[in-house]
Amino acid sequence: MHALVVFFDEEADARVRELWRRIGATFPYPPHLTYAIAGTIGPKVRAELREDLSRLWLPDLWLHTLGSFPNTLHLGAVVDTELLALHSAVHDVLAGRVKHPSAYYLPGNWVPHCTLLAEADEAAVAAAFAELHPVEPIRARAREVSIVDTQTATIEVLRRT
Repeated sequence: MHALVVFFDEEADARVRELWRRIGATFPYPPHLTYAIAGTIGPKVRAELREDLSRLWLPDLWLHTLGSFPNTLHLGAVVDTELLALHSAVHDVLAGRVKHPSAYYLPGNWVPHCTLLAEADEAAVAAAFAELHPVEPIRARAREVSIVDTQTATIEVLRRT
């Protein structure tokens, strides 16, 4: 799987890692927000993404809402017009050009978030929620936008800020 993600500035990265430490979570990648996931995002599409991203403004994120999906705890991003515009622009490039796009990340379905705990049972999610609540909002600036290959753990930077 390939994921299009934004990695955060040093301060936001450190604050999310502190939350991870408090609940005993570990991840193979730095804290991030995912814009899209697909089975394959090929070289031609990556080049177009790189070009489009060079012209787009990357909005700051406010990670503000502690929430959960099944077996997952996350810090939800405040959704505003700038964030939705960037997400839509990314998906305009990807539309019909990637293999097996994840429906969870398509416009209209996307819940922008930074994962704090994954693949945990209900009791672990509840305990982590109790440990972190209330959470202070984190202002996250984009450090880079990258493609992450979740099988090889390789990261290709498309844009650095």
